[in-house]
Amino acid sequence: MLRPLGIIMLISAVGVAGCSGKGLRYLRAPAAGPDEFLILPVKPLTAPQDYSVLPAPSPGSSNLVDQNPIGDAAVAMGGRAEATVPGGIAAADSALVTASSRYGVEPDVRETLAKADAKFRKRQSRMTRVRLLPVDRYEQAYRRQTLEPFPENERYRRAGAGTPTAPPKNP
Repeated sequence: MLRPLGIIMLISAVGVAGCSGKGLRYLRAPAAGPDEFLILPVKPLTAPQDYSVLPAPSPGSSNLVDQNPIGDAAVAMGGRAEATVPGGIAAADSALVTASSRYGVEPDVRETLAKADAKFRKRQSRMTRVRLLPVDRYEQAYRRQTLEPFPENERYRRAGAGTPTAPPKNP
C-alpha cells in the first residue's frame, strides 16, 4: 500500500516541479538591471599608431573607434544614421515625429508607465497572493486585456480592413 502511494507522490512532485520557470512572464524583476535600450554595439578596440598624439581624456567626448555609436546601432537595426544626430530628424521621418508629438511629449513616459503598471498589478493581485499550485501571474493580471486573435482578425476583415494572412488555428 505504501509503495503505490509513494510512487503517486513522486510523480505528483515531479509534475508540479515541471510547471515552474515561466521565464519572461515572471513579473517581478529579480534585480535592478541595465536599461536594454542604453546598450550599444561597440567596435573592437584598436591600439593607436602613436601614443604620444592621443587627445586628452574628456568626459562626454566620443570614442575614437566609435565616432557615432547610436547611428551605427540605428543602421544595424535597419534605420538611417542621419536620424540619430542630436536634434536631427531625417526628412522621411519628420511627418511621423510631428504626428506622434501633436499632443505633446512626456519626457518621463517610462517612469510614469512603470508606476501605473505596478499599481495595476498590485490592484489585480490583492486576493491572489496565496496559491497552492504555481500560477501564471502575467496571465492572471492581464487576462481582461488580452485579445483573441482569430475573432479580432475576422472582425477587421468584415469591416473591410486589409489584414495579413493569419496562421491556422491549432486544433
